Amino acid sequence: MERKYHISKHCRIDHHGVLYNGQPLSAEISMEFSIFSKTFYYSLGTTYPKFFKMDNLSKLAWLGAELLLKEEVSKNIAIVLSNRSSSYDTDLKHIHTISNTEQYYPSPAIFVYTLPNVCIGEIAIRHHLQTENIFFVSEQFDSQLTVNYCNYLLNNNRAEKVLCGWVEYLEENYKLVLYLVEKTGNLAHDLNVVRQLML
Repeated sequence: MERKYHISKHCRIDHHGVLYNGQPLSAEISMEFSIFSKTFYYSLGTTYPKFFKMDNLSKLAWLGAELLLKEEVSKNIAIVLSNRSSSYDTDLKHIHTISNTEQYYPSPAIFVYTLPNVCIGEIAIRHHLQTENIFFVSEQFDSQLTVNYCNYLLNNNRAEKVLCGWVEYLEENYKLVLYLVEKTGNLAHDLNVVRQLML
């Protein structure tokens, strides 16, 4: 018998603002991401100094995860994320530090973020998650793959809940859509609902 799962929470962060379960938390964002991310971080009322050392992709993912997970009791939460540009924004910064042989200054602080799945690590560290995780890179969000993978994890008791979504950041263009899947919730976890969230 096929088990049914639900989306209990979801959020969106892009240039139009921040939505939590479809309700606006902030208006259109006209400032650059470094200013917005710091402002929004402080609005969450949390204390996590490591946030300021992260790359922008990790900051974006961390802010969305903080919205959805800050009151979660369960630590058995898997993470399934994807994007289009991988860590290319940080890769460009890293290339800049090594391209001039006369001013060669490779930065370990930048290099550590040249893999997209590092943002998953930042979420896992923050919320003490030691569960399965994966980061897909594709031209657009693959709803079918994500729904199937999430259901596999839940059906096989690999996780109690799954944090899924899209987190894209490249040169000040960004979009995050995250949702938490579990046994109960207001929205069905199916292709139609997931595709609607991604619009």
